[in-house]
Amino acid sequence: MAKFELKLPKMGESVAEATITSWLKEVGDTIELDEAIVEIATDKVDSEVPSEVEGVLIKKLFEVDTVVKVGETLAIIEIDGSDSVEEDQVQSVKIEEPKEAAVIEKTMVDATAIKEDVPVDTNSPSVKFYSPLVKTIAKKENVTLEELEAIIGTGKDKRVTKNDILEYIENRGKVAPNKITQPVSTSNNTSTQVNETKTATPTSVNGQDEIIEMTRMGKLVAQHMVNSVQTSAHVQSFIEVDVTKIVNWRNRIKDNFHAREGEKITFTPIFMEAVAKAIKDYPMINISVDGDRVIKKKNINLGMAAALADGNLIVPVIKNADQLNLVGMTKAVNDLALRARNTQLKPEDIQDGTYTVTNVGGFGSIMGTPIINQPQVAILALGAIRKIPAVIETSEGDFIGIRHKMFLSHSYDHRVVNGALGGMFVKRVAEYLEGFDVDREF
Repeated sequence: MAKFELKLPKMGESVAEATITSWLKEVGDTIELDEAIVEIATDKVDSEVPSEVEGVLIKKLFEVDTVVKVGETLAIIEIDGSDSVEEDQVQSVKIEEPKEAAVIEKTMVDATAIKEDVPVDTNSPSVKFYSPLVKTIAKKENVTLEELEAIIGTGKDKRVTKNDILEYIENRGKVAPNKITQPVSTSNNTSTQVNETKTATPTSVNGQDEIIEMTRMGKLVAQHMVNSVQTSAHVQSFIEVDVTKIVNWRNRIKDNFHAREGEKITFTPIFMEAVAKAIKDYPMINISVDGDRVIKKKNINLGMAAALADGNLIVPVIKNADQLNLVGMTKAVNDLALRARNTQLKPEDIQDGTYTVTNVGGFGSIMGTPIINQPQVAILALGAIRKIPAVIETSEGDFIGIRHKMFLSHSYDHRVVNGALGGMFVKRVAEYLEGFDVDREF
């Protein structure tokens, strides 16, 4: 019998490790080709690792919540034959079950080596586990072990995550956001300044309330949103758009489009096309901020916020959206939306976005004030399309008619995008939509 090593695959250039979230198969289970074996999570996306062979799972090398590096063996599968795989390769893999103290010792020695080569007392109650990614960031940014231990982690068992250490580095040397300064009267009636820690009011829970733990992705999204609000000065501009031409055109061509292209055309690719055109007209919307520098992006990569089955959000990215025609845009939108719903997105599918569009109208909202998807500087919310009575101007005078209208809500970072640019950009998107060519081909 031959043995096959199931390894953690490469998941993008910036992803060096992943956390095992659950095993989908147990030892002794039969494995089919391309069948998912284990679920993993990175700081970017959750995904599954499929089997490259058929056989029987005979060993799992890591437990749930273990951080595994790309290329490491996750499990061993026994298969028939010896030609298609490397037989008995597993003998070359050193499989040990070290005691917890030994694991902690090695981890903390590595963490201490970030700053200096000194021994670590593994009996110290302050010993914590740090992933290789966190230690790499700490070493690069000269974060000492004492600083690491002071960071309150948001990961499982309060483990320090990548987002935790990056947030610490960003706010390093600044006054903590939960510190407020209040004047305090003294005996001589003068005021002095003292720092007082502002703590959250604890929530009262009784026997009738249900406590629901936030998911790992939910925690990441929550932290990402809070960081964005703390980073960017959010300002919004709103504009109402008449999309009657687009609605009528889509209703007329949707069946032929599906028959010819094998794809259903929604309003989303049409809106994405207009956004991409507007970005080419106003390229300073397609930027990011790095300290005191503005980085102007060459590529136009549009993120499309999508809701997952569990209610969390994810933002897959349409790369080089300005280079796609409407057919290509439709296929890209449908593919990413389908894989997002089925949790089949790859890490590279949600990387390198430069501008984001979110469809709040899908839930019936006529407008919204979306939070900027950092490190981008703007995001557009699409409101619900509604039939409403409207004034129609003609050469023979004005009259009232039924029109299809919607609101566009543009949130932008007022540190680098002023009201003129933010307003002109969303107006240009509206102009492209209202000027839609109803005689165009697909």
